[in-house]
Amino acid sequence: MLMKIVADSCCDVNEEIKEKTNVALVPLTIQLKDQIYKDDETLDIDKFLELMKENKELPKTACPSPQDFLDRYQGDESVFVVTLSSALSGTYKSAVLAKEMFLEEAKEKFIHVFDSLSASVGETLVSLKISELIKKHYKETEIVEKVNAYIKEMKTFFMLESLDNLVKAGRVSPLIAKVSSILSIRPIMAGTDEGSIKLQEKVRGAKKAFRRFTEMIEEHGTRLEDKILGIAHCNCFDKALKFKEEVMKRYRFKDIIIVKTAGISSVYANEGGLVIAF
Repeated sequence: MLMKIVADSCCDVNEEIKEKTNVALVPLTIQLKDQIYKDDETLDIDKFLELMKENKELPKTACPSPQDFLDRYQGDESVFVVTLSSALSGTYKSAVLAKEMFLEEAKEKFIHVFDSLSASVGETLVSLKISELIKKHYKETEIVEKVNAYIKEMKTFFMLESLDNLVKAGRVSPLIAKVSSILSIRPIMAGTDEGSIKLQEKVRGAKKAFRRFTEMIEEHGTRLEDKILGIAHCNCFDKALKFKEEVMKRYRFKDIIIVKTAGISSVYANEGGLVIAF
């Protein structure tokens, strides 16, 4: 039985992962001022980050339409879909609606939509898990069961360099952001079991925050030798590489991958931000 993976564009991938999973990405869109950008390979992330920094308002994001997903569901393959958390976006609902529309015409088609309860490299890890199980020739129902268990256990954290976008989103007051900047406070955020985002810790000083980010793996992770650590960076590859090196000194993951954030992830991570999932 042929199978394929579809994911929204918040699933951050590099060329190696694209080739390994053959994942088909469905782009979200981003509106900055009066300009609308499609979150695909045509988006210049570095230029977009500069424009975002200059703009006083947070960019508006929009999920793909059901038709966008319908186009990706075509073909004879069974389809596994990975979306960013339903608590953060309407993308999951759009993908499910597209599934229902498709199955009205093709009742025998297998389509399953996974709510990753995460974003960015969390989605990437889910896609890699699906790909691994496909290559091991598991049946569709077995893949669904195992991937749901994987999602439930997965942890996601991100460390921000700046509070600018949280201020623009109205989640942090400008005064707090200013004080945080003066005191060099770095917020560390975490994904919840329900797929929303919470403030995990506020750490003073970049070095201390970096250390805490590393320590959280031990505090929240289990059986690391059986897992992949995913690291997504927003225009800060050197920081991601340094983090990988520190992790390798302390933990023994099965593998560690590094990807650059695409448009949607960059809106929320902002320049200098790191996202990890394991």
